[in-house]
Amino acid sequence: MEPNIKQRIFGLDVLRAMAIIMVVCSHILWIYPKSNAFIPTLFELFGFWGVELFFVLSGFLIGSILYKTFVNESFTLKSVFHFLKRRWFRTLPNYYLVLLINIGIAFFLGFSIENIGIYFVFLQNFASKSPAFFPESWSLSIEEFTYLLLPFSLFFVGLVNVKNKSKAFLLVIVALILVFWMNKFYYHSQHAISNLTEWNLNLKSVLIYRIDAILIGVLFAWISLNFSEFWKKSKTIFAFIGFGILFFLMFGILPLDLTIEQNSFFWNVLYLPITSIAFAFLLPFFSNWKTFTNPILYPIELISKISYSIYLLHYSIILLLLKTYFDTSQMLDFERHLFTLVYLFITLLSSYLLYRFYEKPIMNWRDKR
Repeated sequence: MEPNIKQRIFGLDVLRAMAIIMVVCSHILWIYPKSNAFIPTLFELFGFWGVELFFVLSGFLIGSILYKTFVNESFTLKSVFHFLKRRWFRTLPNYYLVLLINIGIAFFLGFSIENIGIYFVFLQNFASKSPAFFPESWSLSIEEFTYLLLPFSLFFVGLVNVKNKSKAFLLVIVALILVFWMNKFYYHSQHAISNLTEWNLNLKSVLIYRIDAILIGVLFAWISLNFSEFWKKSKTIFAFIGFGILFFLMFGILPLDLTIEQNSFFWNVLYLPITSIAFAFLLPFFSNWKTFTNPILYPIELISKISYSIYLLHYSIILLLLKTYFDTSQMLDFERHLFTLVYLFITLLSSYLLYRFYEKPIMNWRDKR
């Protein structure tokens, strides 16, 4: 399989590979005894950061597609459904296949599943926390509803004879970001959260509070297309700002007494948008990293290509099954390390096979239509 350096932007592949590696690192912690040491704590943060990076990157990519269509063409219902068809062929076949596999495994192992039907319409975390089944699917619900909300919002705005479509696009994005940000204000006024576990389940993973994470990526797509020279010239300083914010979120919370116990407003209202903006500031640098020439870097592109398959398979299917039959709590350290290597190998191999023989043929068929 030869790298397609003409069509792909290697820097975005780097971000996608970073995101999935961070998510997998966080779930590796399930293999080891709980620890408050620096590396396990960092890996826990990686799980959160990986998904947030996926959100911003997804918004940037779909925002670029929708903006060009909205500005340059007559944005009709046909345009909306063309966009949805392409996104659904990209996301739904893998999701439904893995969902059915998860259901089969649950019945085989004797697990009960509540409200199984809601998973087929992405309602498992619409306004409340997800059930325990297929927990990583929470982020996919947010993605799918954004795919619906954004093009239909643009369509209805397009019914008005606007003179400046670029500004109209911007106004739609900003308005939607504000709506979902205000949802966080409402949540904060109605709930008293005292720990990160509650925050993670009841706010961070709930759809009606999170769509703005993807929309921030869409906003930065608008900036990249309307201020392209500024986007290129400022890429390094933006990257420093983005990494600086992430450094602050990692090390500045405790010294400034911004823990959730001491400042719930910061966590409920500000923390998530600040994280999204931090990752968005990385986009100018990485989106201008067009190609690579060193073959050593090719695995990054490969991991990027199979990242969706990795995300769907690595936890609820592969790790859950392995943990069902192998009790890692009774293992010695070197045995856990060996178990981790086997787990990673199975994850990469099965994800590549899913991509190569299922996801990629469907995408090829889509592109020929």
